[in-house]
Amino acid sequence: MFRRAQAVREVVKGHRLQTVSDTLHFTYSALRKWVHRFAHSGVQSLADRPRPGRPPTMTCALAHHLDRLVDHDPLQHGSSHSQWSCQELATVLARQTGVQLSRESVRDVLKKKP
Repeated sequence: MFRRAQAVREVVKGHRLQTVSDTLHFTYSALRKWVHRFAHSGVQSLADRPRPGRPPTMTCALAHHLDRLVDHDPLQHGSSHSQWSCQELATVLARQTGVQLSRESVRDVLKKKP
């Protein structure tokens, strides 16, 4: 939001839209839209609007639960293998939390983990 406000401020000061968009690395159409919103609704209109679509299933609490689960031995959770698979993690997580995740969702979270 801060960078958007900076860009709009430069346009309001009299700089050309194209110059500001090139300098601050925004698309011309996005900057034009923000200037229009600012003119009609003020600074609060520069904030991100809610995005359409389904909200993410993976919450911070669920990711934290998954992190703790990875540290446990899979054999303690009924697995027949000594290493976790993403599918087994998803199954145990669903059993413990009631939230169904795909193995790909589990994999994505684990990839982002340092």
